[in-house]
Amino acid sequence: MKDELQNRDVIDLLSERHELLRRLAEEKWNKHNDIYISNSEWYILGRVYKKQLTISDVAKNVNFSRQATHKIIKSLEVKGLVKVTSVEHSKKHKAIRMTEFGEDCFEKNQSCKAEIEKQLVNTIGEDQVIKLKNILKLNWDMEQLKA
Repeated sequence: MKDELQNRDVIDLLSERHELLRRLAEEKWNKHNDIYISNSEWYILGRVYKKQLTISDVAKNVNFSRQATHKIIKSLEVKGLVKVTSVEHSKKHKAIRMTEFGEDCFEKNQSCKAEIEKQLVNTIGEDQVIKLKNILKLNWDMEQLKA
């Protein structure tokens, strides 16, 4: 695989590494747990962890369509990971909050991801992982680029 990566551009390198890490996290979760949670569901759970937001607020801050966001939230609710309730003084808005079970699952998954990060540190070194995280946290000012 190392030779294959030599001629990749930054977009493909990031994409391939992201896909690999997500797959590892998913496999690690599925190996130790009976409930399947998709990457999209994890993404939504990460947005609502320890918060109560409206579904509308969640939909505005994720990279999914409004319809897809509603479908994902419905799936999370069916699995018992979140609870959807009416917002007081509003007939239009619904609030979403993680259940205790949802928080437990989210925290267990965070531990799984921390183990993967630890393996990465053992493979490429702590300094390299810190540098990578710092680069990814930088403001890349990508909004200025036009399609």
